[in-house]
Amino acid sequence: MTLRLEERDEARLAGLEGPAQQMASRVVTRLAAAMGADVLIDITGAHIDSCLYHGQAVLDFANRLADDGARVVVPTTLNVSSLDLLHPEHARGDPEEARLSRRLMERFEEMGCRPTWTCAPYQLEVRPGFGEQIAWAESNAIVFANSVLGARTNRYGDFADICCAVTGRAPAAGLHLDEHRRATLVIRLVGVSADLVERDVFYPVLGGLIGRLVGKAVPVIDGLEPGVSEDRLKALGAASASTGSVGMFHMVGSTPEAPTLEAALAGNEPVEEVTVTAADLRDARDRLSTTTDGDLRTVSLGTPHYSVAEIGRLVDLLGDRRIDDGVAFFVSTGRDVLHEVELRGWADRLADAGVTVVTDTCTYFTPIIQDVTGTAMTDSAKWAYYAPGNLGLEVVFGSTEDCVESAMVGRVVRDEGIWADA
Repeated sequence: MTLRLEERDEARLAGLEGPAQQMASRVVTRLAAAMGADVLIDITGAHIDSCLYHGQAVLDFANRLADDGARVVVPTTLNVSSLDLLHPEHARGDPEEARLSRRLMERFEEMGCRPTWTCAPYQLEVRPGFGEQIAWAESNAIVFANSVLGARTNRYGDFADICCAVTGRAPAAGLHLDEHRRATLVIRLVGVSADLVERDVFYPVLGGLIGRLVGKAVPVIDGLEPGVSEDRLKALGAASASTGSVGMFHMVGSTPEAPTLEAALAGNEPVEEVTVTAADLRDARDRLSTTTDGDLRTVSLGTPHYSVAEIGRLVDLLGDRRIDDGVAFFVSTGRDVLHEVELRGWADRLADAGVTVVTDTCTYFTPIIQDVTGTAMTDSAKWAYYAPGNLGLEVVFGSTEDCVESAMVGRVVRDEGIWADA
């Protein structure tokens, strides 16, 4: 398929709008050709992941764009960085790497990006609407935008994301197009108790299972009560994008392109139907843990970043209790959410309970956790999937309630009863 370019794209490639537009246009057009797109489309916004420092090459690319005068032409938010700028005392890594990380962050701000520093841009006051074409990076943000907001983005990654933001253009391919958004695989639950389905912990576990089952296919989940909350859909999507490559899912009655099963399938027969049992979910939960050692040293919540509602629930679970002195307890969130939490008086309550709030980054790749020798616990399937490899620690996955109760007594405790067959 031949890529047909508009005059403005040709002018940029010829350097008529400067070297930054020329380089960014080269990246976008070559990506489009590789994806088999025949045209480029305009986007209304972008979310950038290449602001996370992975080495000198990332900074070199940002320097090249910024030094050449690059400016984003659409509203652009920034993903988590490698530093918590609001709480610099958390940093435990190499000072030189921290300096380079900060410089990378500054370069993206210089290009006109909004310093949001969150992996959950959908929790910001302004977010894309149904049908909007955007270019988002960060796997959980991508799947949320497509599935829950009904906006349209492919799985963009480092360098492609900022180039789309600078040009305001993206390849007309993949999940930007109707034909790639319809579900091809139906997932149904059999023998799963109503009690489990009503728990928050059900959704990241189901998401982790779905990711392994479907890879990058678009699944539709049928048979759940309509109106599943955004936080639960967030957890499901983040898990499925981590354990697989899911960029979009449908849930009948809860996501905007699936008012019915027939609508999610766009009138077609599914390629496959998969039954998920209570035993499948138990196995999926157990795969999210790497140890049975109950010697708890760390709890980390908020991957993706916790919402205001999730922090409110954590405050309720803590009550007037304090976490065991031998346990380091972290909750990660965006700075916009933290501001609201402070206004509600919850930040002081968290501090009194022994909770450390982390913003701008995430504990599974930034050197914040001091003790990586003992067991860590999380309610996030994404954190459980990535932290062992990134940090070299052992993880136990559990519900938020499990994490809080375990932190109170200094050892892992989990409610096993909810995982029984219906």
